[in-house]
This record gives sequence, C-alpha cells and structure tokens, in this order.
Amino acid sequence: MALFDLPLPELERYLPELDEPDDFDDFWAGTLTEARSHDLALAVEPVDTGLSLVEAYDVTFAGFGGHPIKAWLTRPAGVDGALPAVVEYLGYGGGRGFAHEHLAWAAAGYVHLLMDTRGQGSTWGTGGHTPDPVGSGPAAPGVMTRGVLDPADHYYRRLITDAVRAVDAVRALPGVDGARVAVAGISQGGGLALAVAGLVDDVVAVMPDVPFLCHYRRAVAISDAMPHNELTQYLAVHRDQEDVVFRTMSYLDAVHFARRASAPALFSVALRDETCPPSTVYAAYNHYAGLTTRPATQIEVYAHNRHEGGQGFQVDRQLRWMRDLLG
Repeated sequence: MALFDLPLPELERYLPELDEPDDFDDFWAGTLTEARSHDLALAVEPVDTGLSLVEAYDVTFAGFGGHPIKAWLTRPAGVDGALPAVVEYLGYGGGRGFAHEHLAWAAAGYVHLLMDTRGQGSTWGTGGHTPDPVGSGPAAPGVMTRGVLDPADHYYRRLITDAVRAVDAVRALPGVDGARVAVAGISQGGGLALAVAGLVDDVVAVMPDVPFLCHYRRAVAISDAMPHNELTQYLAVHRDQEDVVFRTMSYLDAVHFARRASAPALFSVALRDETCPPSTVYAAYNHYAGLTTRPATQIEVYAHNRHEGGQGFQVDRQLRWMRDLLG
C-alpha cells in the first residue's frame, strides 16, 4: 500500500471542523448515571494458568445495562502493596482469549485488566466470552451499524459504557492504586481508550495505538477498508439515511471524547493504514485536550506500516513511557 492520505506536514496541522452534537455531554452523563445505578457485581476468581510468576484471575463486572462483562486480570505474583494498573481494550472482532496471552504489563509490575468485547471475539485471536444481549434494527454485517438510527440504541454506546465500567471495576479491586490507572488499546481498543479518557477525568495516562472510531466522515470518504465500509454498505442500501447515520455516529466519535481528555497521552499512527487512515488519527491527536489544558502528548509515526502499526516497537515505547511517567 502506497501513501494515500495527506503528507505528514499537513497531517501534523490537520485540525478538522467537528460535527459534535450540542447535547453530547448530557447524553453521556445520563448514560453513565444509568450504568452506575446498577451494582458493579464484581466477581474475581483465580485461574490456574500454569504460570508461576504471574497471578491470573477471571473477572466479571456489570457493564451497560448491568450486563455481565468478562475480563482477565493479571498481576505479578507475590507482590504486596497497591500497584498501578493498565486497563486494555481489544481491536475490532477480537475477544479476550486466554489469560496467558497478555503478560507484558504484569511482567512490568502492573495490574493488567483486559476487557472482553461484548458480541465480538470470533474474527481473530482465540475467542471471546461476553455476549451482547441487545438486538438492533436492520444493519450491515458487523457492529458498526447496529442501532445506527439512534445513538441511544447504538452498539458503541454499550461498548463505551462497558469500557468506563472496566475502570470502575479495576479501582474496586484490592491491591490496585486507584490514582494510577491508565487505559490502552489497539485500533478499536485505542478508540475506546480515548472515549474513556474523555469520560473519566482522572485516569493517569492514555495509550491509543492506531486508534479506530475517529472522524467517521473522513474515514468513509477516503477508505473502503472494513469496518468503516460497513457504514458505506448500509448507506448504499438506505440512501435516504445519511444525515441520521452520521448524527448517530457523532455521539460515538473518539475525536469528541479526545477533546475532553486531560491525561498525558502516547498515540501511534501508521501512514499506510487504510483501516484507520492517518488523518483520522491526527484529528484525534491534534484535537486532544482541546477543551482542557493540554498535557504532555506524543505520537509515534510508523511511516512504512499499515494497520499493524508498530507492534512490538510500540509496546517497547509504551513500557518505557509509562515507567518515565510514573517514576
């Protein structure tokens, strides 16, 4: 894939006009108030993974609507005291898999909560364990258009709420320093991390890696790659619903959440990425903390990569960045 988006100097200045709805904050305040009216119903069960240096736990907590959400918790074995935590969200189509597949943060001395993704987990990886009990109206294959005619019904309203409740859950666990909780994720997980950063004002750090869920109109305009093409496919059939669809998506755009964030952030972008085009990532990065006081932010640029981004290079960068940030 050749370079297809704006040149890097233009990306660094790219600050698009946004289509943020006037009641964005009220919508999300009401959503989270309703979610938190349900008991967290936190359940933690130890898991025998065969690992001796890392403790693993099967976690369940109440997400949107009080629905049970699964997660894996790992932490270094035999370490007393309250540790900083990293809550991680997964990419589109993936599930939590096995607890032994995600050990870097626990090995580095953190509590790590990997949230399963409701209704996903069968596209790549080793599977998920969390159903989505909510139906939807007519939709294209995938989750992008589930409930697309009303933001209150959309799939991502539920998933973003789950992501916020995952932070509530990790803070309720013993052995966690609740003042030092970071959020992270790749692709869809990066978009969720940005959403949480905008909805939870005291996370200590944000690590959105090649984030999805950003600047939908731009993504649909310049790329046919999935999952954005689910919106195109839907609109190719429902030709009269474009304004309604993009109004719904405006409540779910990670750029709008990013504007409200206040924590230090380490982004990444891949300049040949058709799935999450560079301009959509830079829209979130350049607007980040636009409604607050911008903290220290950085973006790692992978000039020759597609949606795989930096992979191990980015994990290495994140580990060092978190160590320096937390001292």
